Amino acid sequence: MPVLIAMLRGVNVGGHHKIKMDVLRELCHAAKFECAQTYLQSGNVIFRTDCRNSAEVSEVLERAIEKRLGFRPAVILRSIPEVRAVIAHNPFGGRAGVEPSKLAVTFLGTAVNADARRALLEMDIAPEELRVHGSELYIYFPNGQARTKLSWPRVEKMVGPAFTSRNWNTVTNLLELAVSIESEST
Repeated sequence: MPVLIAMLRGVNVGGHHKIKMDVLRELCHAAKFECAQTYLQSGNVIFRTDCRNSAEVSEVLERAIEKRLGFRPAVILRSIPEVRAVIAHNPFGGRAGVEPSKLAVTFLGTAVNADARRALLEMDIAPEELRVHGSELYIYFPNGQARTKLSWPRVEKMVGPAFTSRNWNTVTNLLELAVSIESEST
């Protein structure tokens, strides 16, 4: 049974769209997702499911959250091989001095089309750097994200509302947790 990593967009940020992680695990259990484990308080949950349709799994979780809590966050899913590929394609991986806490991966609901890719790469966001690979954006914030020049509303116009970001440490920790869940039954 495959293990999926679900990342919810915009939960527990600035006091909005609050969801307790025990409630998120309960919702996963009710949806017949097995071995649900959460990571941090920012809407990360890893679980097993026999459903092979990612869109269906996202829909089930989004609907369950909406029914119980009254809001519907986008749920972005990645499998273990997909997160391994994200890590392998890190364009900043070989560069000295890149701090993992200042590197973010934005996980998109779909791959970036050619026009959006061009527009993203043409944005003037220096000293920040943005790279695109498939359905992920890699963004390095050398001065941190607090005073970024990157306009998230502008990014949303280019890629749509189904996206969520995680810093590099979280990405690697989510993979580690997913692998541990996968190995529990093998």
